[in-house]
Amino acid sequence: MFGSRGGSVTQDPATKDAPWPVALLSTKLKEWIDRLGTVWVEGEITQWGVSAGNVYGKLKDLEQPATVSFTLWSSVRSRLSEDFKQGDRVVALVKPNWWVKGGSLTFQVYELKHVGLGDLLERLERLRAQLAAEGLFEAARKKPLPFLPGVVGLVTGKDSDAEKDVLRNARLRWPSVEFRVVHAAVQGDRAAGELVRAIERLDADPEVEVIVVARGGGDFQNLLPFSDERVVRAAAAATTPIVSAIGHEADRPLLDEVADLRASTPTDAAKRVVPDVSEELARVGQARARLAMRLQGYLAHEIDRIGHLRSRPSLASGDWIVDRRAEELTRWVARSTELVSRAIERQEHRLGELRGHLRALSPQATLDRGYAIVQGGGGHVVRAAAEAPAGTALTVTLAEGAIAAVSEGGRADASREAVGSGDGAVGGAE
Repeated sequence: MFGSRGGSVTQDPATKDAPWPVALLSTKLKEWIDRLGTVWVEGEITQWGVSAGNVYGKLKDLEQPATVSFTLWSSVRSRLSEDFKQGDRVVALVKPNWWVKGGSLTFQVYELKHVGLGDLLERLERLRAQLAAEGLFEAARKKPLPFLPGVVGLVTGKDSDAEKDVLRNARLRWPSVEFRVVHAAVQGDRAAGELVRAIERLDADPEVEVIVVARGGGDFQNLLPFSDERVVRAAAAATTPIVSAIGHEADRPLLDEVADLRASTPTDAAKRVVPDVSEELARVGQARARLAMRLQGYLAHEIDRIGHLRSRPSLASGDWIVDRRAEELTRWVARSTELVSRAIERQEHRLGELRGHLRALSPQATLDRGYAIVQGGGGHVVRAAAEAPAGTALTVTLAEGAIAAVSEGGRADASREAVGSGDGAVGGAE
């Protein structure tokens, strides 16, 4: 470490009591940085400003949020065989340079060239193979587009020709179609992130039935955001059908491969997303005409068929049907009357037999033969003389009527001889 006082350089280290001047610190930094050599770096030009032939710009990392400033002197710029602008992906030979007076670090550019097309293509092919191996390009996973979406989501650049083309052509085809437009950068370092957020936002909207990602063509490097892995995976993860309308036939970005439908241009996307109202009305008119023609033909055929049926002799006059059925009805009525009469006669005969049996077995028949039923005062049937001692009031039921009696007692034997079959009936001789 070196120290200084009054501009003279000493070997003393900087201390609280003997600090370094800022100029010495800055000089020491420059001496240390100057010992660093040159290095090749790759990045994207995010700023390109020309002043007095010199270029002052910024170079951004392709993936990480890291940016450095660079200076391209006019002497070096004059030797370059290519033209550069903001958004270009480049490889540069740079050397760090510390500006003592301003206290800033910049990188001086000695060589500058665009990233080789072959390198970019090789990277894209590797990514394409990886995504294909994961099945993101399979036709089986592609979702069908709705016939007539109520709301169409549109991801495109703000005030771009692609946006105007999609809106104008879609509304010419179906005037009542509704759009939800989300603007995003379609080139440059911000494009991939904004495209992913726009797709996710529209996919989360339950009213959006299809999403169109549109850009009006461009060169290979400008289309690189649509081959970014983040954009491709966001489109693959969306549950809403995705239409890719980048509008570049020569170089197809990876978004075309994973999208559910690829449109050649934004105008083509508008035609594929919504039907043409005049064509649909014409189809409806044709369908109605065919339906009316078929219905008329069917009715005419049925009328003719009914006419043929009515012309047959069996249907010319219906009286014979009534006459024939009337005769059959008369026979069946006579037959049923006969069967009912026979059934009644058999049942009456059976009823007479049952009535005779019932009368033979009834108590009344026993009474009619001269027997009587003797009942005590309580209404119980007297079965033995001992049950009716002398003086007991009795009721004697005969075949016709009943008489009152009083037991004299002492005639149990004679009474027992007169009792018939043990049922309380007493013979008439008594």
